[in-house]
Amino acid sequence: MTAAGNFSSPIFTSPPMFDSVDRPPTKLGFAKFPANFSPECRRFTVSASKNLAPMKAIDVDVKSNGCEAVNDCDGSIGIENTRNGIRSTNVVWHKCSVEKVDRQELLQQRGCVIWITGLSGSGKSTVACALTRILHARGKLTYVLDGDNVRHGLNSDLTFKAEDRAENIRRIGEVAKLFADAGLICIASAISPYRKDRDACRSILPDGDLIEVFMDIPLCVCESRDPKGLYKLARAGKIKGFTGIDDPYEPPLNSEIVLQQDGEVCPPPEAMAEKVISYLEAKGYLQA
Repeated sequence: MTAAGNFSSPIFTSPPMFDSVDRPPTKLGFAKFPANFSPECRRFTVSASKNLAPMKAIDVDVKSNGCEAVNDCDGSIGIENTRNGIRSTNVVWHKCSVEKVDRQELLQQRGCVIWITGLSGSGKSTVACALTRILHARGKLTYVLDGDNVRHGLNSDLTFKAEDRAENIRRIGEVAKLFADAGLICIASAISPYRKDRDACRSILPDGDLIEVFMDIPLCVCESRDPKGLYKLARAGKIKGFTGIDDPYEPPLNSEIVLQQDGEVCPPPEAMAEKVISYLEAKGYLQA
């Protein structure tokens, strides 16, 4: 199989083994060049085009999430990301021969995301650390994505405005998805106050691979703890848009796990973590 064109000698010759591959019919299209090409570029383009084979056309489907799925005729999919007016074109998913199932077999666990949500001071980070410590002792590979920690690097450019808080959760969700695909048990600990943002993170993962853990601790208890002094600042008007004070927290409606106080006593974080581990065991996440 030799590439077509007006060449003095054949080039781009493929090995004989590829000659027997059946390919779908090629659609024809046209290249569109900018109108402001210089005369030199125009002459070069006209001259070079004599040696070009026809281009394949592409089919474009606009998805509800603002991305275009571009299906070229060999069956590969490209993504054009139109989020925030920025388009990432000509992006094609490259499939690797080592897949999630292989990594899970190696690690003897199933990759998933444990999403811990709740008010500031509810104990999210403390439970996340207790959970990863217990799983680590059992030989399970985990990683904690803490809402405060990611703002030191990955999300350091974001504010606490509603749109930036949504982007903060979106980024955490995408990173958590990568960890889960790597076969890790990823523990994301973030206030994540809005249901639509949490639901968006769930939607990008396979069914069942996001386990939502709701830290259902009353606001009065969280405020009495105030480990970072943020509630005090918010009450004094020095912090605006603080969740639970002058910005809403939308509690989950159907969390897989709800962690609550026992009357007026809050269970130790290890006990709360064990409840999550019991769920993981029951659902088969601690084995390949």
